[in-house]
Amino acid sequence: MNEPVSTQLAPAPKLPARRTRVKLRRVTSELAKAYPPEGDHQRWWERLKAALGTTSSDFVNATLMQVQNASRLPSGGISETGVNAVLAFVEAAEPKNEMEAALAVQMACTHAVAMAVLSRVGGGHGGDRHVAMMAAAGARLLRAFATQVEAMRRLRNGGSQYMRIEHVHLEPGAQAVIGNMAKGHGS
Repeated sequence: MNEPVSTQLAPAPKLPARRTRVKLRRVTSELAKAYPPEGDHQRWWERLKAALGTTSSDFVNATLMQVQNASRLPSGGISETGVNAVLAFVEAAEPKNEMEAALAVQMACTHAVAMAVLSRVGGGHGGDRHVAMMAAAGARLLRAFATQVEAMRRLRNGGSQYMRIEHVHLEPGAQAVIGNMAKGHGS
């Protein structure tokens, strides 16, 4: 007999009303000052600190400078869209401290560069050698990203692994202990 199939979808993850964003005001050709898109500057700054998992304004300032440098367009200009994309990525990672935030920034930048390199694979410039070189660079970047994801997992959950044993076979007369074993005082 056929059972009815449920068509209900799992609830969507709860996202903040809006991601923290910045506007950039160019100071020099290589530097821009971040400021709030609208509203209260103090509230915006607190949201940036929360998004980066820090209480340090210095960490926020340094991170914004690093993100600007990493978000340059190929022509050399600073990309406000790139900076906001990195901030959205980091905020989604929900870093608990500066270490996790730094890793999340690296992950976001590695992802952005990998996508830029992969977009050049089929560009038709330089022939097969160029395609192979771009594909290899993209593969290395994606491998680095996967390593960063694993580093974040280990940072959050520790280096321990969970092992699930599905089947235990015991011969007649054998003994087994199931559960955590710790040395006690009498052992």
